Amino acid sequence: MSRMPNRWNVWSIGLLALLVIGLVYSIISSPSAFIIPIAVLGGIFLLYKYPPSFLRSGNGSQQGRTHAKPGRTAAAAKTKTGKTRSKTVPFRVIEGGKEDDDLPKYH
Repeated sequence: MSRMPNRWNVWSIGLLALLVIGLVYSIISSPSAFIIPIAVLGGIFLLYKYPPSFLRSGNGSQQGRTHAKPGRTAAAAKTKTGKTRSKTVPFRVIEGGKEDDDLPKYH
């Protein structure tokens, strides 16, 4: 989870302003450099949103899809939610390594 700053600082506002100025200047100086990528991305979006009929699975419906039915174990697990599988065991502390006198502490 990333933390966003609560307010904009001077460096962020300056960087954003320079970015906007550069973008506007490049659109004014050569608009064809932006028309082609926008057209390609728009076409991809339209194909994703409204795919042609030959790319759709089946006859436009989901008749060909098979749906998996839950097995007996899944149905049985749903009915036995009140029972616990194993008993709870308290944690046990295992002692660490023994002190060796012949080895230095930090090596």
